[in-house]
Amino acid sequence: MSGVRLGVSLPTTGEDATPEAIVQVAKDAEHAGLGSVWTYERLLRPTVPIALGGEGGPVMDAPEGFANVYDPLEVLGHVAARTDRIMLGTSVVDALFHSPVVLARRIATLDRLSGGRLLAGVGQGWMPQEFEAAGVSMKRRGAGFEEHVRAMRAVWGPNPVSFEGRFYRIPECEIGPKPVRAGGPALLVGGFAPAAIERAARLGAGVSLVIFDWDALSGMIETYRRAARAAGQPAGPVVVQVNGAVTAKPVDGRAPLTGSADQVAGDLDRLDELNVDHVFWAFPGGPAESVRSIAPLLTR
Repeated sequence: MSGVRLGVSLPTTGEDATPEAIVQVAKDAEHAGLGSVWTYERLLRPTVPIALGGEGGPVMDAPEGFANVYDPLEVLGHVAARTDRIMLGTSVVDALFHSPVVLARRIATLDRLSGGRLLAGVGQGWMPQEFEAAGVSMKRRGAGFEEHVRAMRAVWGPNPVSFEGRFYRIPECEIGPKPVRAGGPALLVGGFAPAAIERAARLGAGVSLVIFDWDALSGMIETYRRAARAAGQPAGPVVVQVNGAVTAKPVDGRAPLTGSADQVAGDLDRLDELNVDHVFWAFPGGPAESVRSIAPLLTR
């Protein structure tokens, strides 16, 4: 049996997003023995074509589902109250759209309410329209994002809290609640470019990576672990997101970790070789079949 833990996105976007569907998928996933459920953040859907994923991406109309996306942390707070064991992940919350003090407190609160089950994935964001709506300059990315994470870590540390940076300042004060685990919850940084992956390693965070092909994934993981060694940091969790589904029938010309359960089972062995901790399917189909399609992999 594969050692990687399997997960599924909750139906938080588009027409399938309802409170009832979200809770049902979470409960089904826990009952089936899946390891995690996942949410993500999207503020809006532009009405003009955009470079999907950021500069250099394909220019196209944004997915219709972007127009209706439930808040990721609110959803996981609701799900935490209706489940007992399953891990709760964000991949990702766009940290720069939030004050580090406010976001750190929300994350710590969710971590407490869930009994330490949170996998807190954060990223920089990529859509110019969202930065405009949030009132944040895209120039804040990079150094500003790294400082944001360091400021949140200060909030999660012992009182009194204080932080003095180029972009963010926290006067000496007391802030709570603190996360369940000293130093904060399991932190992931979403990224694709080498600079983002190396930044995650410097921060002592894990990584959340989208798989497009095996060579690219292997290269990203090696870049991350090499950078962690260079920074003297322990490597954190490696999470792989699959933008596809496990299907009832075999698929020709399939992308990695998509196709039938028999096809995907072989792929899980490759994830084991790469020491991946979690894999989840971001577009698993409708709520009724999402967990049912993945559950057979648990016995392979």
